[in-house]
Amino acid sequence: MKRQVVIGMLGTQLDAGVGPGRWEKWRPTVSMGMQEDFVLDRLELMVDQRRYSKLADVVRADLAQISPETTVNEHDIYLADPWDFETVYGSLHDFLRGYAFKPEEEDYYVHITTGTHVTQICWFLLTESHHFPGRLLQTSPPRKQNGSAPGTLAIIDLDLSRYDRIAQRFQQETLEDRNLLKSGIATRNAAFNRMIEQIEIVATRSKSPMLLMGPTGAGKSQLARRVFELKKQKHQLAGRFVEVNCATLRGDGAMSTLFGHVRGAYTGANTDRAGLLRSAHQGLLFLDEIGELGQDEQAMLLRALEEKRFLPAGSDREVESDFQLIAGTNRDLQIGVEQGRFRDDLLARLNVWTYRLPGLAERVEDIEPNLDFELERHARQTHQRVTFNKEARDTYLKFAAAGDAAWSGNFRDLGASVMRMATLAVGGRIQKGLVDEEIARLRRQWSRSSDPKDGLLVALLGDRAAALDRFDRVQLEDVLAVCRRARSLSQAGRELFAASRMQRASTNDADRLRKYLARFGLEWETVKNAG
Repeated sequence: MKRQVVIGMLGTQLDAGVGPGRWEKWRPTVSMGMQEDFVLDRLELMVDQRRYSKLADVVRADLAQISPETTVNEHDIYLADPWDFETVYGSLHDFLRGYAFKPEEEDYYVHITTGTHVTQICWFLLTESHHFPGRLLQTSPPRKQNGSAPGTLAIIDLDLSRYDRIAQRFQQETLEDRNLLKSGIATRNAAFNRMIEQIEIVATRSKSPMLLMGPTGAGKSQLARRVFELKKQKHQLAGRFVEVNCATLRGDGAMSTLFGHVRGAYTGANTDRAGLLRSAHQGLLFLDEIGELGQDEQAMLLRALEEKRFLPAGSDREVESDFQLIAGTNRDLQIGVEQGRFRDDLLARLNVWTYRLPGLAERVEDIEPNLDFELERHARQTHQRVTFNKEARDTYLKFAAAGDAAWSGNFRDLGASVMRMATLAVGGRIQKGLVDEEIARLRRQWSRSSDPKDGLLVALLGDRAAALDRFDRVQLEDVLAVCRRARSLSQAGRELFAASRMQRASTNDADRLRKYLARFGLEWETVKNAG
């Protein structure tokens, strides 16, 4: 059984009493040790040691006499004005933030009978907001005043109104939580910020699975880790953050990696293996690219989500793991269901809270704050601060937000780009020449990874390809495609000018095509032999 731990204020009036006569008086803190149905394993007693240390000594000694199994820890707390909401809330909040909770081992209660009404309200607010991972406890005196009677003890809920100054503090904490989810980046994209606002609410109120969709490099893994950190900060998780890319799981190893195995389960299984699901017990499991999981693994995962139990490979005994799940994918899982590659019942279980993370090209407003974030990260990693000069920064940001900036690798592309420039920067300053080189590098990279026609343009024109207007680019791409498949310059010319050649006296299509290519510094032989 879990140990029962109570946090409470010393009652300066209700707990007071001296001499033998004190046992004829009902004292709420002492009464907790007299309850037949409630075992008080530990009391965290908050005391103003400047004024009430002697009273605390009496209460501790009396508890030791009637409940020797109870450990009493005193915590010095000074409240200049115990009726001031902001003062009381701040003091209690700071105490809870620094306390080492172990919810997997202990059950926690707040004793709200002692202390001012303001203290009681603040305990309620802190419990409702999950800063305190426990429940409220109230003791009441017996009907007839008799110190030998323990009175009653109840676990209760309160319904009190919020107060403006406290609400402001809540609002500030909410902003801090959302800032954590955004890695401290002052994002400007309205749709992304609204999504983060909802994720912050869901992360603190729900244990249901979360599905993060979006292209590779959009930040799914980072967001999952931030959700874990937020839940950990709220004392909602005691375990680890466990991450795996399902695309790396293949064959028998996939089942073993996820669900573990027992010794001798298959050739090479020389020892027991816990598996990632058991490693994530009381923590958070992030399964990236979940659409790559095999059908057998999907079935096992579904049962583990619903029942918190599963069979390791080669075992005939089930094991338990109570984990929270975040799944990531760059695929449309509904299409996977329609094609028979993904289980519809698993998708239904995952599709409780689904969010699509936009790519960097969809968040051009956020390029500048992310640029600054990457520079700060480089400074932390290398202990060297690097900055742009104004012209270089303006040039890079103009390019980054332009419509032809593909950002196919999303934030990974941006991070790698900043790292390259920061590494090559002389004297810690990124100059325009270095930016121009990086822009050309990115354009070549995106051309090779996207449209083969773009790759041909870069191969033929080099950096000049980036200077083409879209109109000229589309026209030249079509001309080059015809030239590449034609056997001769004349054949290419006839195909390209088939409509207009019937209206002209001279039909030297080859010469016309040669002059067109020459506008771009190209020759027929160069085009045919490229690539």
